[in-house]
Amino acid sequence: MRVSCYRIVVLPLLLIFSLVINRVQAQYFVLNFPDDIFLSDFDNNSTNEYSGYGDLGQSESISEQELDPGSWRPIFELDKSSTVDLTLTRYYSSLQKIISAASEGNTRLMEEAVTELEASASAGDLHAKSVMGFVYGIGMIRETSEAKSFLQHQLAAEGGDMQSKMALAYRYIRLDMHDKAAQLYSELAEAAFNSFMISKDYTMFVPIIRIHRGKAEDKNMLKKFHGEDAEDFKVMDHYAQIGYPSAMYRVGLFYYFGLRGLRRDHAKGVYWFSKAVEKGELNSMGIMGDIYSRGAGVERNYTKAFQCLTLAAEQGLFSAFNGLGYLYLKGYGVAKNYTKAREYFEKAADSEDLIGMYYLGMLYLKGIGVKRDVKQATKYFLVAANAELPKAIYQMAKMLHVAAGIKKNINMLKLAAALYKSVAERGPWSSLSRWALEAYVKGDLGKAFILYSRMAELGYEVAQSNAAWILDKYGEKSMCMGVSGFCTDKERQERAHDLWLRASKQGNDYAALLVGDAYYYGRGKERDFVRAAEAYMYATSQSNAQAMFNLGYMHEYGQGIPYDLNLAKSYYDQALENEPVSKLPNMSIMLAFVRLWIRRNYVDISIMVTLLLAFIITVLHLRERRRHLRVLIGSHRS
Repeated sequence: MRVSCYRIVVLPLLLIFSLVINRVQAQYFVLNFPDDIFLSDFDNNSTNEYSGYGDLGQSESISEQELDPGSWRPIFELDKSSTVDLTLTRYYSSLQKIISAASEGNTRLMEEAVTELEASASAGDLHAKSVMGFVYGIGMIRETSEAKSFLQHQLAAEGGDMQSKMALAYRYIRLDMHDKAAQLYSELAEAAFNSFMISKDYTMFVPIIRIHRGKAEDKNMLKKFHGEDAEDFKVMDHYAQIGYPSAMYRVGLFYYFGLRGLRRDHAKGVYWFSKAVEKGELNSMGIMGDIYSRGAGVERNYTKAFQCLTLAAEQGLFSAFNGLGYLYLKGYGVAKNYTKAREYFEKAADSEDLIGMYYLGMLYLKGIGVKRDVKQATKYFLVAANAELPKAIYQMAKMLHVAAGIKKNINMLKLAAALYKSVAERGPWSSLSRWALEAYVKGDLGKAFILYSRMAELGYEVAQSNAAWILDKYGEKSMCMGVSGFCTDKERQERAHDLWLRASKQGNDYAALLVGDAYYYGRGKERDFVRAAEAYMYATSQSNAQAMFNLGYMHEYGQGIPYDLNLAKSYYDQALENEPVSKLPNMSIMLAFVRLWIRRNYVDISIMVTLLLAFIITVLHLRERRRHLRVLIGSHRS
């Protein structure tokens, strides 16, 4: 798997750093900012727009329904404590029909569901408009229409539908409208930011899983995601049951955050964390402090939060200092004390805790309890962002966003949008991936495909890759639905190609390879060697050996790119260098070298081929004559 990268060069004091960000535009950006960019635009005494931006995080428990109105969660994880807006009942009824129709392969039910959603959207239901944007975007039971899809998402986004904002922001990036993309992604990143916990960024535990590696299903990865039936979970649960504190903590994490295919269950998570706390397990003390301070799964209780965090900090859990610092900073359960807050954050940062560095950066940026020092704040943010801490990336994105507006710098704006995107993709709408993976592991391809397709529309590269792979591998079994029922072969090919194309533009080298193949062989697209070469060149830039080989072949025969045997050899050399030794394609590369040698040393290759064939035929003829002669001699002797 390739990880898309951005390299950012910032020179406030000749300080150079690089940020590695998953699932963003896959190219290297080297931005040489002026030495004073964060000083002239964000001087220590300024009152510019940025100085009032944002808070230091939200300790209040904000439900997924509040952060993501129209969330699909009630369809999959409705529990006793959940409440659903009665005005949305019709919307959820129709949405449930779409999921059921995809799961069952019921085209009639899908038509009924889409018709109901269409009526709700026409009547002004914002969330129904969002799903209709999805329907028109992929051409499911309705003709594909980019214009209608865009309009539906725009209307839904204006009304506050966050998933439509994700879809629009991603579309703006594809259209190079980075100013609009940055604005939308900033709103989405803020919502995601408000879902993070205070002491430690537990959202890092919930990645979007790629279900394949190239052509093959990633069985080793998937076997870990069978929920309570997974062998490793059974072992861990066994040790938790017999009283091992570390196992209790891990089981608590799995339930609380819905990891490894388990259904998210705050009550079970809190139960196991509490049991671990009784055993003195430090990590559980720290997370219970976070949980009590936010009221996430329990009634908010700052006194208990303070007790848990203090106990954990006294025993050496450095991340707990962040929670204590936050409580003193906000005056939650204790008297507000900026000095103590800073001291606690410094203790965490001194132990190289990234959250501690982030909070110190915020203190210096906003001048809370310390003299405002943007240069010092930036240093802390850079260290944390370089280690991929979403909170720090979010602050860097905001600073770049403001600076881009002041400097009128399009490259800075592109980078700000990309950084916002990486944070926004951790928002509550990312839960779609959990349910998609659960469905796939259980063999429900229709449900998995439609959920990955929804996420693909929101701009998630892994979801684009997963949905395309399901179409290619399972064909009709994917339950893909087109304009008039099940997708035709042509509709499946076109949809898969579009998904692979989007994934390729976000850094997926395997997707770029498949896009190149589609144009080279004319699979679902008109044969086009030039476009094939462009796709292969992109995949080659990501060190894809097969794409290197293909480019070598195209240079060897002048297909879409200049005939050049020297370049052909260069690409074959690179392919051999990047292809693992254990793989059979090495033989193909070796044969290509032999073919090149012949072509470079003989003007008329047809003559050489004819001579070679003649030699082979002569050898075979002589061998046959000798065999026949031996038979005759044997018969004569008998």
